[in-house]
Amino acid sequence: MTQEILQKKEHLLDALRQVIASERINAEEEALYDASADRYKKYAKAKKALDTPLPIAIVYPINAQEVQALLMFCNEHFINVIPRSGKTSTEGGLENWKDLTIVIDCSKMNQIIKIDPYNMQATVQAGVPLQILEDELRKIGYTTGHSPQSKPVAQYGGLLATRSIGQFSTLYGAIEDMVVGLECVFPTGHISKIKNVSRRAGGPDIRHIVIGNEGALCVITEVTIKIFKYYPSNHVFQSYLVKDIETGIKILREVIVNGFRPSVARVYSEEDARQHFAHFYKEKCVLIFMSEGPKSIVEATSIAIEEAVEQFKDDVIEEVEPILIEKWFNQLNWTQENLDAEFERMVKLSEHDGFTTEISGDWETIPKIYNNVIQRIRTEFPHAKDLTMLGGHSSHSYLNGTNMYFVYNYNINCEPDEEMITYHHPLQTIIVEETLKLEGSMCHHHGIGKYRSEWTKEEHGSAYYMLEQLKAAFDPNGIMNHGTIFPQKEINKFIK
Repeated sequence: MTQEILQKKEHLLDALRQVIASERINAEEEALYDASADRYKKYAKAKKALDTPLPIAIVYPINAQEVQALLMFCNEHFINVIPRSGKTSTEGGLENWKDLTIVIDCSKMNQIIKIDPYNMQATVQAGVPLQILEDELRKIGYTTGHSPQSKPVAQYGGLLATRSIGQFSTLYGAIEDMVVGLECVFPTGHISKIKNVSRRAGGPDIRHIVIGNEGALCVITEVTIKIFKYYPSNHVFQSYLVKDIETGIKILREVIVNGFRPSVARVYSEEDARQHFAHFYKEKCVLIFMSEGPKSIVEATSIAIEEAVEQFKDDVIEEVEPILIEKWFNQLNWTQENLDAEFERMVKLSEHDGFTTEISGDWETIPKIYNNVIQRIRTEFPHAKDLTMLGGHSSHSYLNGTNMYFVYNYNINCEPDEEMITYHHPLQTIIVEETLKLEGSMCHHHGIGKYRSEWTKEEHGSAYYMLEQLKAAFDPNGIMNHGTIFPQKEINKFIK
């Protein structure tokens, strides 16, 4: 970094102290290093091998007005802004590519504003952890219905910004189905508040300008979401070993297209099943359902699942004891302790828990994408010998299709700063290429981030025009999360 840049950073840091209280500005080097990248480069970060610029500071606003002041300051001085809330991003969306960057961390905006059981909604600030709201709702017999694996540590601003999905999505929907209204701040300082109504036909649904924007258009400050009645005593687990992943997907389809909505509906490939269900999978694919809700609905759903399984019984190997699935599912979520333990393994043992790339498509296409990807990786990937696991699972289904969550682990036989270009990026490239060939989506629920942005135009085709115009209209100075969603030349420098 040049002396000129260092001096400019110091000058801007001094000016920043006139915008927000000094005690809510963090410019310590260790914190800035942590803020320079997210879980996409988790291994290089743990090994102190990141090559990304450090931001000027991390700032912690406590309300929308402070976010407004910060964004106006950054917009005036052409400072890149990375909004952050929860720190569980996996696609480089929080990675810094600019010397002059401020991270706006919304974690201190952590007030539950209102829980409204009669109108079946709750309003929270962006920094409220999902688990905190869930715990409060369960005390009175309700649930958010939202349960991503990051549930213990995720916060609402980040959940909305990345278009999050939870493990019970087949019943409750994804985050975009749960949002009633919201508040956000644009780089000009304009605060937009979208009111809470059950539905309206007042032009395009403007919530979707904000949901999934990944901090590339605005900062989310407040959210109102739907809540649901919770029936824990009615949970029913059903599971089967099946011949192959195609069989599992056919059974998933049969259940869904007949109008039933189990909260969990999954099928795991053989290798993916091995890492979760080694004690019973018998080298077969594992099909899982969980039904919940009022007793009569659960009973009807369970019968429909049995009927679907019976229809494909020639390719169903055997039924699995429900208690085995229930025990597994109760241990599935990450906690901060899990994340810390993984970090320590990366530091001490030079290993990590692998990567995922999630895509989606219609019922007919997903098995084709899966088979094409596995075949290409096995035959084309130059480091295939280092793979310790390669598989996937379908875990979120819809009337007209499902997703595929590719999972791959490998031994790391390279320097920490070379891991992504040696392993992850080539693997993800194959997955994305095969998905786009068959007109699936390259990003089902983790967002585009920075490292899938090279395919954003291909993902959207002629509709990319609409995204470009949103960026030009809402962020004319280009200060919002440079490199995320919208492709930038820096990807060639930071692709490692």
